[in-house]
Amino acid sequence: MKIAAAAYPIDWHDTWDSYEEKLTRWVVDAAGQGADLLVFPEYGAMELSSLAGAKVAGDLEESLHAVSGVMDRVDALHQTLACEHSLHILGASAPIWHGDRPVNRARFFAPDGKSGFQDKQIMTRFEREEWDVHSGGPLTLFDTALGKIGVLICYDSEFPLLARALIDAGAEIILVPSCTDALAGYWRVRIGAMARALEGQCIVVQSPTVGDASWCPAVDENVGAAAIFGPPDLGFPATGVFAEGDLNVPGWTFAEVETDAVRTVRSKGQVLNLTHWSEQPEKALQVTETCLR
Repeated sequence: MKIAAAAYPIDWHDTWDSYEEKLTRWVVDAAGQGADLLVFPEYGAMELSSLAGAKVAGDLEESLHAVSGVMDRVDALHQTLACEHSLHILGASAPIWHGDRPVNRARFFAPDGKSGFQDKQIMTRFEREEWDVHSGGPLTLFDTALGKIGVLICYDSEFPLLARALIDAGAEIILVPSCTDALAGYWRVRIGAMARALEGQCIVVQSPTVGDASWCPAVDENVGAAAIFGPPDLGFPATGVFAEGDLNVPGWTFAEVETDAVRTVRSKGQVLNLTHWSEQPEKALQVTETCLR
């Protein structure tokens, strides 16, 4: 299959038509280059707060309500595009009201009209302490025509047991939509994504927001580069990097991948990280202390 990972800018939209034109253009571009799976970033949907005007878009709390309120329409557009172009699309995540507070949710659309979603599991300090966006519920494995796919939203990719749960459930591809406001944050997620590819002997796709959007304090600064990773082993690039875009440059990054290669490296690789994972708990209980002072 061909995977397209977006480095996606947060743009101002005066009208719904402006947003629809942008999203359609991105999807048509990727479809025209033969992509089968499109991945958009974490909180890319925050650009929709602009539809409510500058005052709402510039308010952390009000922007949550504004974006959540239009997501049914956004979902319908994604589903239409997925069906029209025979694509699987992970839409940009958005705050979705769930009980008293919103969760950070990414929606996944298949070309046959089916859809599902993944909520972020572990919230960043900003989400906890300033924005009051909550953890959602559970990890989901998507069984698709392209293979078995899991989603770890940004910070979630830095926690190996979350990825391991998806891997144990059968995940061959893990999608990592991200939104980071500094180079260090981008690299934390990237390193996490590459580590998850190594540990799980799987394909990991990172899609970030990029550029400045000073009118929206939730996503005012965005640093990142899109990339597709794999384990540096049999059948995969020696660097572990299938493809990577330029830092902070909007656009698609593409890679041709095969889920059969995941199955092969898991059984015949030079190393068998996935198989040997279960040896860790026993070894971790055997710590001894030797004084060399």
